[in-house]
Amino acid sequence: MSTLAILGGAPVRERPFTNWPVHGPEEEAALLGVLRSGRWSALSGEQVARFEAAFAAAHDARHGVAVSSGTVALRVALLAAGVRAGDEVIVPAYTFQATASAVVEANARPIFADIDAGPCTLSADAVERAATPRTRFLLPVHFAGLPADMDRIQEVAGRLGITVIEDAAQAHGAQHRGCGVGSIGAMGCFSFQASKNVNAAEGGIILTNNDHLAARCRAILNCGRGADADPTLLTIFGNYRMTEFQGAVLNCQLARQPEQAARRESNAALLRHALSGVPGIAVQTRPEYVTRHAYHLFAFRFDPEQWGVPREKAIRALNAEGIPATEGYTAPLYRQPMFSRQAFGPYSGAEGGSVDWAERCPVAERVCSREGAWIYQKCLLGSEDDTLDVARGFEKVWDLRGDLGKVEI
Repeated sequence: MSTLAILGGAPVRERPFTNWPVHGPEEEAALLGVLRSGRWSALSGEQVARFEAAFAAAHDARHGVAVSSGTVALRVALLAAGVRAGDEVIVPAYTFQATASAVVEANARPIFADIDAGPCTLSADAVERAATPRTRFLLPVHFAGLPADMDRIQEVAGRLGITVIEDAAQAHGAQHRGCGVGSIGAMGCFSFQASKNVNAAEGGIILTNNDHLAARCRAILNCGRGADADPTLLTIFGNYRMTEFQGAVLNCQLARQPEQAARRESNAALLRHALSGVPGIAVQTRPEYVTRHAYHLFAFRFDPEQWGVPREKAIRALNAEGIPATEGYTAPLYRQPMFSRQAFGPYSGAEGGSVDWAERCPVAERVCSREGAWIYQKCLLGSEDDTLDVARGFEKVWDLRGDLGKVEI
């Protein structure tokens, strides 16, 4: 009988999965081209402008405005849309901190709302419960590359007079009813940080179909200079430009994205099917409105009661088998000290402390503390056999779960 690798047995997989980032002579030539041109700034070069146009077109948007990071993209979008000090901005409790920290940096107040358990994306019903007369913005997150329910979110936001700005940091190429995410709300924001499916180590972009908002974003990122304004006159605060080096890499990365996206989708479908036979593993649901999942992450929920062990033990056992799974976000954002004290903007810690966020967000509490987990996108870029190794790892740990009592964590 086999033995768990964490207890000394042979692991299911010893070979590494696909290296990330994927790069080649195209990136090298593009970077050298910028270096030798002497046009390193987007103000004088062509790489960033070319990328802005191509990325926007790929997501059904008229305008793309490249900036220095995904967090900056969210902040600039809020500023361009007219955020005011103390405005409330609804964000999901289950997301990366940048969704809420960008709100803080814009001198507004994040209000945390719960997620729906199946897709782990922002619940439109929770948005309705969280909204107050002070709520002016809403930042739904397309978690793991799965579009949030933009039909319901747009309906609720429209009825309440709230502006929607999509956090699509993980959702390059994802589609909602055939439309590219990032072009559905007033604006959409993407990240090109090193782990992202399209990456240049850092960088971001704002997409919009609104000419006025695009012009405002460009003025903010360019030291407050409007396109037709006297360059010595600064009309609004900001300075968040992307470099031509980043633009050069991103043009090459974007060219690779369609083939990589198709491979992720194919391997994810194979893995979803393979894991359907493993008890206590609930793969992220895919609602009917999702026409393309970006699969930045392959997300799933773990049932500790069915397995008879806590999530952490199962994850460590999977890691020992060569399967790079992780618990993901282990605390809702409101439990992070920066947000739990709410010591920012015009609000005091005492004022923020009066809200029982845990009572408002029971699903996020459960997913963070006991159930949530994911596998990184690079694991979906290999062969079908590579993908099936992931399933074999789950199957082995499930079959030998009785031995996990011997594991200390």
